[in-house]
Amino acid sequence: MRLPLVVLVSALAAFGQTRQERGKQVIHDALEALGGPHFRAMQDRVETGRAYSFFREALSGLSVAKISVQYLRGAGPSAPDQLLVRERQSFGKEERSGAVLFSDGKGYQITYRGARPVPQETIDRYRDTTLHSVLYILKERLDEPGLVFDYQGSEIVDNLPADKVDITDAENRTVTVFFYKQTKLPLRQIYYRRDPKTGERDEEVTIFAKFRDVGGGVMWPFDVQRLRNGERIYQMYADSVQINQNLSDELFVLPSDMKILKPVK
Repeated sequence: MRLPLVVLVSALAAFGQTRQERGKQVIHDALEALGGPHFRAMQDRVETGRAYSFFREALSGLSVAKISVQYLRGAGPSAPDQLLVRERQSFGKEERSGAVLFSDGKGYQITYRGARPVPQETIDRYRDTTLHSVLYILKERLDEPGLVFDYQGSEIVDNLPADKVDITDAENRTVTVFFYKQTKLPLRQIYYRRDPKTGERDEEVTIFAKFRDVGGGVMWPFDVQRLRNGERIYQMYADSVQINQNLSDELFVLPSDMKILKPVK
């Protein structure tokens, strides 16, 4: 068990780098591969495509999906728990027939009847998923105080050679990310989350594939899969990804005359 660590330390010594210095280099290369300053300056994003949900590896839902995201980056570094993004998820051919809105720490299921608050567990899971996303980290959290990048060596992931980096924030939350050596882009990430009901630890995995230039050299994955404890739970195939569409704030705010329904018990 100690041999790989000895080999890693020896390899880093040959390059005159510590594990954290090598980790920072891998992260820097990944950011440049994603578009560098253009990636970080992205103001909003609209993805359209097909969303699949799974239960015990069997397809349980399929829908036309439109995911609209607005970034809220302000001046100065962000705090570890600060979520600088708003998101509207629309499903079905008729966009107004149903949507889920995550904004300002709240969440709503929107239908023609009104807006129903989603369970706190759903909001917490969305928050954790976003804060742990390597794409979100590279865009919004790189200036965050206390963020550490620890190089863990090389591995073969999905038959591709990859650099493995642990990213840990000031709250001691860690996500492990594998970056394809050839393109420098992320292949897969893993983090662990405690289930609030059972108390058991869930392994949350996200797989990124089919990166394409979506404008100005910004790269974005058109195929994203999520697995929990080894079972696939979600997959999004994007047909189109557009950035910097000058999305209106009204898209992410409930209309003043919309009826607020009672939460589901």
